[in-house]
Amino acid sequence: MRFIVRTVSSLAEKGRETPRRAPLGAPLHRGADGQNPFLPPDPALTIGEISPTHVGVLNKYPVVEHHLLVVTKRFIPQEEALDHDDFAAVATCLGEIDGLAFYNAGREAGASQPHKHLQLVPLGPGPWAAPMEALFDSWAAAGPVLRLLRLPFRHAFAFLDPPLFDDRGRAADRMRELYDAAIEAIGVVEEGAANDEPKRTAPYNLLVTRRWMLAVPRSRERFDSISVNALGFAGSLFVRDAAEMQRLREAGPMRVLKEVAA
Repeated sequence: MRFIVRTVSSLAEKGRETPRRAPLGAPLHRGADGQNPFLPPDPALTIGEISPTHVGVLNKYPVVEHHLLVVTKRFIPQEEALDHDDFAAVATCLGEIDGLAFYNAGREAGASQPHKHLQLVPLGPGPWAAPMEALFDSWAAAGPVLRLLRLPFRHAFAFLDPPLFDDRGRAADRMRELYDAAIEAIGVVEEGAANDEPKRTAPYNLLVTRRWMLAVPRSRERFDSISVNALGFAGSLFVRDAAEMQRLREAGPMRVLKEVAA
């Protein structure tokens, strides 16, 4: 398959504005600079309410036009497992936009903010049709989810039916059901939480369209200096400059994904 790789100047700008990350173990309600940019979100970037629990905010550092953040109104840690409210917000977005929703669960998965937020980019003909779909043609059952035979890293996969999004309640229920099976299959659910406590997870990426869902466990955020988030597993990678582009060419994009997956 062919990967899409872009040099994105906003990544360098983002790196200059947030030069350091909060150390592991730091309070999760604060970002690296001690502030939470989602409480409240920037009014100039805020689109409005998506659901009773989520608000839509344009990404300050977009990698594509109309790059949307789907943010919880109250603080919830990014490492907390997704719940029905999250998928209800995703179902609302995908009911309106044929897009790719994705989630970077934790720093090692590419999250830059500890406040729970999903992201959405539009899909369509041309470069934003996820290239990784070329490898979705061969699979084997792995319990309630599937294993794609042509992907060389651990993952869980499921097909979705686009007409399902005509009924957003049913779409949210079905996505939640498949998501629970997927994160169990890739082994990222942390044990020990009481029954009434939200699940916490090890790092992973989740990608969802109207047609499929893919979950991949993560071991680290970067390959050398190249940061990889969920969009890498759709076949779309981003670099900051020509040096990173050359390093990516030398290593090969699929090797990069194998190295950062758990």
